[in-house]
Amino acid sequence: MATTRAILQVFENYQKARNVFVDSCVELNMEVLQNAGMMQLLKPMLLDYVPVIQQTAALGLCMLANYNEKLAESLVTEGVLEQLVYSLNEAHRLNKKAAACILRAVAKHSPPLSQAVVNCGAIQPLISILAEFDPAVKEVAAGACGQIARHTPQLSQYLVDTGVITPLFLAIQEPELPLRRTVASTFSEIAKHTPELAQAVVDCGLVPFIAPLLSHLDQKLKREVCAVLSSVARHSTELAQVVVASNVFPKIFLLLKDTDPMVRRNAATVIREVCKHTAELAILVLKCGGVAALVDNVSEVSGPERLPGVMALGHIASFSDSLASSVISANALLPLLDSLTNETEDHIKSASAWTLGQIGKHTPVHAKAVAEVGVLPQLLYCFSSKRSSEDLQTKSNRAMSAIINCLDHPPALDCLLQGRYIREPILKYIIAKIAKLVPNDGDFRTKLVNSGSFSKLQQIQMSASSDVKELIENINKEFPTELVHFYNPKHATFIVAPPKNQSQNLKCA
Repeated sequence: MATTRAILQVFENYQKARNVFVDSCVELNMEVLQNAGMMQLLKPMLLDYVPVIQQTAALGLCMLANYNEKLAESLVTEGVLEQLVYSLNEAHRLNKKAAACILRAVAKHSPPLSQAVVNCGAIQPLISILAEFDPAVKEVAAGACGQIARHTPQLSQYLVDTGVITPLFLAIQEPELPLRRTVASTFSEIAKHTPELAQAVVDCGLVPFIAPLLSHLDQKLKREVCAVLSSVARHSTELAQVVVASNVFPKIFLLLKDTDPMVRRNAATVIREVCKHTAELAILVLKCGGVAALVDNVSEVSGPERLPGVMALGHIASFSDSLASSVISANALLPLLDSLTNETEDHIKSASAWTLGQIGKHTPVHAKAVAEVGVLPQLLYCFSSKRSSEDLQTKSNRAMSAIINCLDHPPALDCLLQGRYIREPILKYIIAKIAKLVPNDGDFRTKLVNSGSFSKLQQIQMSASSDVKELIENINKEFPTELVHFYNPKHATFIVAPPKNQSQNLKCA
């Protein structure tokens, strides 16, 4: 008959074997373990009477849920979430943390998975955990709320209606940096969706509290603070004014020089979201030195980090000719042209084309400034290239149209006409503008002939649409008939030399 010690040894061996099993699962290949039935074995261990085994089993399931969306979905179908809600209500803080980790990992993948977390009744326990003493537990709960909120306005609204704002605001006042970062990120995810959700964030007093954190030494915290401010400011003039009233200018301009790329990008995004609403806000950014800071930012960075600065300059320039002149005076044109020419992603080129169009659309002076740096040929290339996305072609077309409509600088038009292949929509803009300038500018008429543009116009007339032909006919009326015949392919076989005193005839015509 077995002794008491022998019986206890059996239980001890069982305990050790379970520990070895759950520890090994955490370190092995997730897909192989899932195919071997790991989830079905770990699920009962979430309710084990030994806390360490509960927590290690939760860690294994968390890694499964993190691995990919398919494995996270299998946790839902296996009914694991309901057991996690039970763990959230337990007294042991580490069990709560482990359960919240799994919920965060499941919710991050998609709106349906986040909705599954909501449907299992996890929100109220997660909000309760935000009042825990342990900052690490509060951090995980806040992260789970953020992953749920990020997907849709409806999920964010449910969190707000359930009462998540006040506990989050209390949590961000804690001194622990990881907790502050996570809570700030969650506020950003809530505020980004709708003006109503952003207003709920503002109403708790968050913006005046976090604005001074822009000067904090922790770069990750500064990233999240900028993200919150941009998520609030993006929706309306009133919310943007709340951000401005918290004295973020001009200190946020210093973050455009930060060593962390995400801090620089998020800071530029805040400026963009503020200045896009009204001319008054754009003027405020200008008076605080924001335009010069943005130009430096666009000049020094590249890739996705460049995008918010490029768009901010476009928003500022769009409101009035004086603001556009300030952007030109800050030497923004060459960095914007570089972005249009050398960036590899089409959406960044599209933003650059749009901004250049906003600068050049106001008056002939602005259009000439844009044309003189060589913007128009590059816009034409982006519009004509088969490699360009549809959005880039559209933005380039609109930018060229806006600039050419104001342009009265003959050399730029003449140079543009020299392009090898010009699609008809743009060709029509160019020829229409030339037709307006030719009657009153003899020097321009001479330049058209000497540069070969006049000859090209006659060639274009042979195959152009009726609208373009009519424009070219109007141009030809300003030139001597024999000169028109000389350069017209239909008459070229009968005329062997251009008329004498060509330049004099053109200037006097």
